[in-house]
Amino acid sequence: MSAIGMPSAPSRDDVATPGETWGGQAGSRGLLGRLRSFFGLDSAWERPRPPLGRRDLYLAVGAEAIGLVTLELMRSLGVLQQTSTPIWLQWLAISIGAVLLLWRRRYPLTVASLAAVHMFATGVTMPAVMGQMTLQIAYFVAFFSAVAWARDRRLMLLVVGSIVTFMFGWLVWQYAVGSGVQEILDSRDGRKRFGLLDPVPANVALTFLINAIYFSAAIISGQFSWWSARQRERLIEQSATIEAQSQVLQRRAVVDERLRIARELHDVVGHHVSVIGVQAGAARRVLTKDPVSAATALSAIETSSRDAVNQMRGLLGTLRDIEEVDSQSSSESGSASGASGSESVARKPEPGVGDLDDLVTERRQTGLQVDYELVEDPVGAAAALPGPVSLTLYRVAQEALANVTRHSTATSARLAVRVVTDEGRTKAGYAEVEVVDSGRPRVGTSGSGLGQLGMRERAQSLGAVVDIGPRATGGYRVRVRIPLGEKNVRGR
Repeated sequence: MSAIGMPSAPSRDDVATPGETWGGQAGSRGLLGRLRSFFGLDSAWERPRPPLGRRDLYLAVGAEAIGLVTLELMRSLGVLQQTSTPIWLQWLAISIGAVLLLWRRRYPLTVASLAAVHMFATGVTMPAVMGQMTLQIAYFVAFFSAVAWARDRRLMLLVVGSIVTFMFGWLVWQYAVGSGVQEILDSRDGRKRFGLLDPVPANVALTFLINAIYFSAAIISGQFSWWSARQRERLIEQSATIEAQSQVLQRRAVVDERLRIARELHDVVGHHVSVIGVQAGAARRVLTKDPVSAATALSAIETSSRDAVNQMRGLLGTLRDIEEVDSQSSSESGSASGASGSESVARKPEPGVGDLDDLVTERRQTGLQVDYELVEDPVGAAAALPGPVSLTLYRVAQEALANVTRHSTATSARLAVRVVTDEGRTKAGYAEVEVVDSGRPRVGTSGSGLGQLGMRERAQSLGAVVDIGPRATGGYRVRVRIPLGEKNVRGR
């Protein structure tokens, strides 16, 4: 078989048919920009070259073995009778063509150039050997690899273009100057025409068509292989980027949760410690004069400290779960949390608006007169608030009342919670908590500011409006208004 070189007689049907991989990228792309994009000339990506492996060795050995066997079978059929070169040279040509496949991926352009030289030299000296199926496949793989594995795309286009130009120039030379036409005439059976065309133009057209398909298939399929490799590389990079971003988001979620727990701890500790301090002072003053009142104050201290311990234990248990998630994979953390679930202390649900009555009662026991007002429109709107909103209202009220006890001379405060949904209204609904007192800052009790910072962070996480500061008429006000919508009201 012969893909290029000395044409054979019309009676011989020995043309190799390489695999075609045209796809949707046929040679109809005529624009220079599209050609540059198709061949990757505008891309800086370089395909990694794999080392020489067993697969390359097996391919070369297999190609050589099959080539030598088919060569001898052709000799037995008498196809090589007109080949005058020694048998050892024919075997050497087959072996060299097979050995070239070893380095087709490491040195693709060099192998393609050597394959072109090998094709030309073998085609001139022993065309019947060059037309063998094994060598034709080896040449095709070499040209395919040049396009698929070349790292310098401009050099690839120059080398492959030069090879194709040289090969078709060789065809033209054979028909115009060489003995190609004469061999066709000598092989004719008389001067009878067998089809629409005379044997000479038919053979010329067939030879050029076969070679056009041969080289085009090698180039286009090689370029598709290059594109596929680049796409795989991009997918791997994107997968790595997504994984890294996922880890960053996971760490960020852990940090956010730790900050939330830190705010919770600050609010819990601040509230209960202030209660304990007030009750301890009251018990100390009446310990000898009124043992019953002292016992009541000590009982309040006991209750407040127990509540503080339980709440902190629950928060620290949550923090331990976060540490497990941060250090283990999701599957491992799932099993670890399941294993530790039996050891952890049962945690109470997070407080909300419904627990403000207990908070007010607890504050009144410390000596702070608190007036509490809950405004709902419609009735039951407060109970329909989602957990984060309800918890934020509770924590803001808790921190604000604790600050009144610690940092103000006020003996009374007013707590108001207003929940108005957007049902049937033109304006959006809201949930608001407001704590107002009429005292002055107590000397020597300036705080760290973390309490107010925690309130602002809670509010900002829900898109709330915060108003914290002294009033023009005296006293201090803490007001947080959280906008409500469909996502902020349960059951809507």
